[in-house]
Amino acid sequence: MTNSMTRRTALQISSGAVGSVLCLGPIPRAIGFQSPNSRPRIAVIGCGIRWDKRVFVADGRYGVGKEFPKFGDIVAVCDVDKNRLELAREIVKGWHGKSPLGAGDYRKIIDDPKIDVVHISTPDHWHAKIAIEAMLAGKDVYCEKPMTLTIEEGRLICDICKKTGAVFQVGTQQRSGPQFIKAIAMIRDGRLGDLRKVECGIGGAPTSPELPVSKPPLHLDWDSWLGPAQISEYHFKTGASNIIKSWSRNHYEFRWWYEYSGGKLTDWGAHHVDIATWGMNKTETGPIRIDPIMVEHPVKFQDGHPTVHNRYNTATKFNIKATYQDGVELSIRHDADNGVLFEGTQGRIFVNRGKLVGKPVEDLNSNPLPDGALEKTYKNRELTNHVKNFFDSVVSRKDPISDPYSHHRALSTCHLAGIAARIGRTIRWDPSTESVISDPLAQSLVGRENRRRFDIEM
Repeated sequence: MTNSMTRRTALQISSGAVGSVLCLGPIPRAIGFQSPNSRPRIAVIGCGIRWDKRVFVADGRYGVGKEFPKFGDIVAVCDVDKNRLELAREIVKGWHGKSPLGAGDYRKIIDDPKIDVVHISTPDHWHAKIAIEAMLAGKDVYCEKPMTLTIEEGRLICDICKKTGAVFQVGTQQRSGPQFIKAIAMIRDGRLGDLRKVECGIGGAPTSPELPVSKPPLHLDWDSWLGPAQISEYHFKTGASNIIKSWSRNHYEFRWWYEYSGGKLTDWGAHHVDIATWGMNKTETGPIRIDPIMVEHPVKFQDGHPTVHNRYNTATKFNIKATYQDGVELSIRHDADNGVLFEGTQGRIFVNRGKLVGKPVEDLNSNPLPDGALEKTYKNRELTNHVKNFFDSVVSRKDPISDPYSHHRALSTCHLAGIAARIGRTIRWDPSTESVISDPLAQSLVGRENRRRFDIEM
């Protein structure tokens, strides 16, 4: 393991010393709250584009944020960008009638014992640190996808979640989508026969022109935004056709830099590869081989790292194949229809956010699924939306539909695809030990070295 915090902590956890690491007795839980009628107190860390009404006020879209007031009270919001922080406070005031606490330092949220639930919607490179520290502080977590920046972070989140008993929902809302649940139920009922191939179409990534070095705006704490990531100059240029009308290393566009994200492979891959992994029944294992059949990057790489630092660097086009121990193949492509294609010995189905099609779907008219098949697929829980499933789990202490353990396995496949893309060769992977076989360079990319003062506080 390359990350100093991860290496130190994992050794303690694996040796059974987690109690001494956490220095905690039983962690106080939000279950039941103070009375049957009380509502959980929620804090939002990271008030990104879907909290910016200047962008989405026309159609009222604020991501899942608007769902949270149905189940609890948003009492605090946190962001290192003062402008975004104030916009979020204004939105929450409109929902609750009063302004929440505004904080620039997330530790004010973590240290507040009155906060029950943390909603993490920061850039990817901050997810693990905040999520782990929140769980250690006795809070439940709703974390936007992708859960982590690296495979090592995912393993650590799973270990801490298990040790603390926290309820942790990943924001892969497709897990609660009716057509996706039906697709998985059909596979479980044998409607496709034995699965042989799965294809995830996730689209390509954008490029950028050369971005000049600029001074960070006064309302943005650039050093804190970088956080665990290594020091970098601020790059910015206006004139882009994206929703924020600019290219940069930070807001919204952070996802096109390997320093902070994994590009489309973890952006849309976190959604569709998750569904694929669920359908293949591989949520407790992973592939054994990852082949970068075709990959295009907008900059040159050396030893897995970009050599140009003023342009977007994640893969723009790709066809990457993951092969599992039983021979099932999963392809992740930029050039296929957005969605997931399942192909078995008796038929194929295609599912995305707009449709579920294929002859096995048509056959449901004369041969419907057994009663309870959908609920069984949904962990024997009430079929509901993703946020309600989380808050139901906060009360029941049951795993939500998108738990960190299954997401870690699916996202590991995305991360491995990214590693194979970056080094330009096949990776052999041992899913039981979660390590690369006989390739030190590839293994070095399984983790990431954090800036020491931003190590996870255990």
